[in-house]
Amino acid sequence: MSATIAPRSEEAAVLMMLFGESAAAEVLRHMTPAEVQHLGTAMYTMRDVGQSRLDAIIDDFLALMARETTLSQGASGYVKSVMTRALGSDKAQSVISRINPRSGERPIELLEWMDARSIAELIEDEHPQIMALVVACLDYALAASVVAMLPEEVQADVVRRVAGLNTVTPEALRDLEQVLQGKFKASTSSRASQLGGVRAAARIMNHTRTETEQRILRDIRKDDKVLMQAITDNMFVFDNLVKSDDRSLQTLVRAIDPELLVLALKGTDEVLRERLLGCMSTRAAANIRDEMEALGPVRLTEVQEAQKQIIAAARRLSDEGTIVLAGRGGEQMV
Repeated sequence: MSATIAPRSEEAAVLMMLFGESAAAEVLRHMTPAEVQHLGTAMYTMRDVGQSRLDAIIDDFLALMARETTLSQGASGYVKSVMTRALGSDKAQSVISRINPRSGERPIELLEWMDARSIAELIEDEHPQIMALVVACLDYALAASVVAMLPEEVQADVVRRVAGLNTVTPEALRDLEQVLQGKFKASTSSRASQLGGVRAAARIMNHTRTETEQRILRDIRKDDKVLMQAITDNMFVFDNLVKSDDRSLQTLVRAIDPELLVLALKGTDEVLRERLLGCMSTRAAANIRDEMEALGPVRLTEVQEAQKQIIAAARRLSDEGTIVLAGRGGEQMV
C-alpha cells in the first residue's frame, strides 16, 4: 500500500493520535474490521504534521462536532465535554480558547501544542525574564529542548530566572500575553499560577543533554554558587536509583530498552549495577552482562546520554504515579 495518506484519513489519524491510547481504543471498538485496518494504516504511515495543518484539523473536527449536536447554544458545552474527555482538560481548553473568542479561559498551555524550535524562535529576541516565564509554563522535557535551542549566552540566565520564580501574579501573566500577542493566541486564568522555582529548574536540567547541562550549571555557579548547589541538590541523577524500592526498579527496567540499559550500566558502580540486575530475571540479567562484555569500551558521553534517557523514563513513570523515586530530587522514603 502506498505511504501517501488521503486527506480525510490523515485527519482521522491525527485525531486518534491526539486522543491518547484509552480514548483511541474506545473509538476503535466501535469500528468495523475494515475501518480499523484502514485507519490503522493511516496512523502507521503518517508522517510529521505541521502546526498549521494540525490547527486546521482540530478546528475542522470541532466545527463538525458543533454541527452534529444541533444543540445551538448548547453545542459549546458539548464540544468542551467531548474535547476534555479526549484530550484532557488543559489541552482541550487550549484548543477551545483558540476557536472560541468568547471563551474567558484561554490558558498559556497553548504553548504545549508548539514544537521546541518554534517556541525558541518565538522568544529568542525577548528579555530573559520573558523567556523564563515561557519556559516555566512548559512540560519539563519540552522546556529543556527549548532552553537548548536558545542562544548559549542566555541559557544559564534563563534557568537562573526559572529557579527564582515561585508564584506568578495574573498581572505578570497578562503582561506576558501582551508581549507575545500577535505571535501566538493565549491568555491566562484569573488566579495566580505556580510557576518555576528551584525544583522546576532542576527538572528542566534533568531533561537537558549532558554537555548543555554541565555548561549551564558552570555558568550559574560563576554568579551564584548557592543557587547552583540548590539546583543540583534537586536533580535526580542515575546513581540515585540505588535508593529506590525493588518494585519501582522492576517496573523501570521493564519499561526501558535493554540496549539502553546495557550502555547505561557501563558507567555505573558495582552496587547500582547489581541492584538493577537483581530486579530482573536471572536469564535477563545474564543477557545484560553478556552484552556489556561484548560491547567493549564506549564513550563516556554515550553512557551519560543513555543514563539521561533512563532518568527521563523514571521521571515520567514517577509523575504518572507508577513508581516512587527516592534520593536527591525524588520522593523521600519513610
